[in-house]
Amino acid sequence: MLATLGAYIFVCIFTLAATTQQLRVLLSTQNAVLQHLFATVLLALISVTSVAQTPARKPVTDMFLSVLTGEPNEQLNALARIEKQWQPEFAPMTFETMALMRNRVGQGKLLELLRSHSGEQYGFDLRAWMQWIWRQDLPLHPEYPEFKSALYGLIDPRFKGYFGHDRVANIRLAEVVWGGVVQDGIPPLRRPEMIPASAAEYLADSDVVFGLELNGDARAYPKRILAWHEMFVDTVGGDAVAGVYCTLCGAMIGYYTNHAGVTHALGTSGFLYRSNKLMYDKATQSLWSTMRGVPVIGPLVDQGIELKRFAVVTSTWGEWRQRHPQTQVLSIESGHKRDYAEGAAYRNYFATDELMFPVPQPDARLQNKAEVFGVLLHDAGAVAMSAEFLARHPVYHDRIGTTSVVVLTDKSGANRAYASADIVFSSIDSDASVIAKDGSRWLQAEDALSNEDGRKLARIPAHRAFWFGWHAAFPNTRLVQ
Repeated sequence: MLATLGAYIFVCIFTLAATTQQLRVLLSTQNAVLQHLFATVLLALISVTSVAQTPARKPVTDMFLSVLTGEPNEQLNALARIEKQWQPEFAPMTFETMALMRNRVGQGKLLELLRSHSGEQYGFDLRAWMQWIWRQDLPLHPEYPEFKSALYGLIDPRFKGYFGHDRVANIRLAEVVWGGVVQDGIPPLRRPEMIPASAAEYLADSDVVFGLELNGDARAYPKRILAWHEMFVDTVGGDAVAGVYCTLCGAMIGYYTNHAGVTHALGTSGFLYRSNKLMYDKATQSLWSTMRGVPVIGPLVDQGIELKRFAVVTSTWGEWRQRHPQTQVLSIESGHKRDYAEGAAYRNYFATDELMFPVPQPDARLQNKAEVFGVLLHDAGAVAMSAEFLARHPVYHDRIGTTSVVVLTDKSGANRAYASADIVFSSIDSDASVIAKDGSRWLQAEDALSNEDGRKLARIPAHRAFWFGWHAAFPNTRLVQ
């Protein structure tokens, strides 16, 4: 109990102290080397504050946690027992323990176990071992959910509730990885202050914003702010909503958070699945897929819950403000100390094609971080359209399942998808209208295309994402390039 409490207090102090640039980088860019340093310091504290009176653990879980937190003689005994009782199902547990070890000697002993039983020679390349484990597709050890709960509960007691035998999962638990922060360690913006466009002197016309309009309420959320928070929770146009920005996979997705009369209070879990952010809900601590808007681990799984999406467009502040002069925009006074300069957050990550966390099956048809415009329709699956392709084809028609779709791309590069009802459009007359082949003119709005005779073509919720992140979530996606 003291170990867990001490670790939790340490994490809280560490998070609250993140006002210097170095600590902000650790907590907010999730640099892989700094993550390991964070885990090393944290687990050293756990070891120092551990006491004999710990809750009873099952034997296999106890073996692995003793390697991590025990005294030297306890570690050696635990390693000997793991070697003697080795099963292929031990591989994920060995890797996850090794990844959080506080010293190279202990890591080396666990590494030798993996080497000797796998025949692989990846050394201390943790990414290579992770991908090797995922490729094995082995059944998990019966104690694995409890092991995962106990292991990550040492970092944040709230993590214990994510995993366990009573927590239904419809994704592979071995692919759920810690992202380097505690629950809500990347703090969501809850009911953030909004200001009129005229007061947003901190924004340049070229700054990237995520724009939405619900029931006439137009809002802009600058990427330069949201990259530090990854989520906003608010009421927009009278509806309870959440905007979820997965910085790693480059996706900004909007969800109505009320489903069947229940409003789900979402937050940042601290975990990832295939390099995609996992959300959690406060009431049940279920984990949710950001890309799909459904619970994937916990008591809400298989309850028929899927959050309805709303359309969000990635544009520039100048373009959005021109279309929506009455828009509100996030205030830079968020209540948090961050460097909100354009491009400051995740600068190094966005500057290269390298991934911070691996994915099981990368697809080389596009570069990892090439941007795609993703459309997900239930009757037809997922389609990814290269942003470069759409920039060359500002009016693009497609058929996704039974739905005919037109994607319109404006001069800022912003993409909007509409159900075209088989009407063929030929050109964009201005940012406000599009011309059909029959000569009719259609007004372009955030919710629909409309013409003079009152017909409307509904907007289809779709969003930008990095190719690797979209493909990791939807491996059977069709790609347009």
